[in-house]
Amino acid sequence: MRKGSIRLILVVAVLAAAATMAALRWDLLPGGGGPEVSGPAFAFGPAGETAISEDEATNIRVYEAVSPGVVNVTRTVVEYDFFFSPVAREGTGSGCVLDADGHILTNYHVIQSADSLEVSLPDHTKYRARVLGVDRQNDLAVIRIDAPAERLRPIRLGSSSSLMVGQKVLAIGNPLGLQNTLTVGIISSLGRRIETQTGELVDDVIQTDAAINPGNSGGPLLNTAGEMVGINTSIFTIGGGNIGIGFAIPADTIRRVATDLIREGRVIRPWFGIEGYALNPDLASVLKLPVEQGVLVYRVYRGSSADRADIRGASRAVAWYNQRIYVGGDIITEVDAKPVGSQEELQLMLEARRPGDTIRVTLRRGAERLTKQVLLVEAPKQPASRI
Repeated sequence: MRKGSIRLILVVAVLAAAATMAALRWDLLPGGGGPEVSGPAFAFGPAGETAISEDEATNIRVYEAVSPGVVNVTRTVVEYDFFFSPVAREGTGSGCVLDADGHILTNYHVIQSADSLEVSLPDHTKYRARVLGVDRQNDLAVIRIDAPAERLRPIRLGSSSSLMVGQKVLAIGNPLGLQNTLTVGIISSLGRRIETQTGELVDDVIQTDAAINPGNSGGPLLNTAGEMVGINTSIFTIGGGNIGIGFAIPADTIRRVATDLIREGRVIRPWFGIEGYALNPDLASVLKLPVEQGVLVYRVYRGSSADRADIRGASRAVAWYNQRIYVGGDIITEVDAKPVGSQEELQLMLEARRPGDTIRVTLRRGAERLTKQVLLVEAPKQPASRI
């Protein structure tokens, strides 16, 4: 054979071998390659089933039971611009359905200064609301809507007295207008004292790391039984967002305050009826007082609990750092054997008391140490005269 023919045969053989290898590699020949694959080898569970842990099941159960009772509260305040034209500004918060009569619990700061209030239920129906009563001291308010009872899902009120640090809690609310948002966490601490957005001091507050953001105020803090153990009221924040430090007014305070607001339109509180200075070592030294801590009484209101117990106010005035200080009155040092450092602390000690209760007050009158049984009377509806 000629060299050209041999060369052609070799080229054809090489090409045929290459084509055969390619066909085998890509399973183009019958019986070639590995087993046939019908599709991607993903691991699928049974259709329609989702693995849920016991903890997740608890979250779902509580949310489904309670969220229908969490409402959105919209406050409208009418302001006036530079040209005295009315401008309506809105703010939103959360609320809790208390009963089938349409009573809604929320925070005082949520409805403060409102010209009108609107409540949106989870089924998207909306109702005008009216204020029944407010408690600025505890940042609580009760409003009412006229809604059919079948549309209202009251939230059970639990007890806060048996709560423990580390206990799981759930918060439901409307942060940033996102209705019925659930977050979970634990009780981080108990018995906190905080200052509310209205500037009042509140005792026995629950601290939680459940995420609370603007709009959550007025929503419930829940235990795993679906009971409201607190109402979310504020957060400690740097920059305005949640950093895991939230606060809730406890259920035992809610029960006492809400009952009074619904029945009376106000909270029935005892009236001690004094004004005084919080002592410190400097002031005590200058005035040559027998104690360095307590409340130096300078004014007693006529007819008050203090007046009836013969607690006495100032008898003269002295100058101290260009200020006029009224001195000569009694110094209250203890209430029921607990030290008192300021008038605000004294008020907090009386917060859980009712008119008709008796407290034991320890005081200094000059060098004499006295103990008085003080019968607490109800605060008058009108301002009392001073003595």
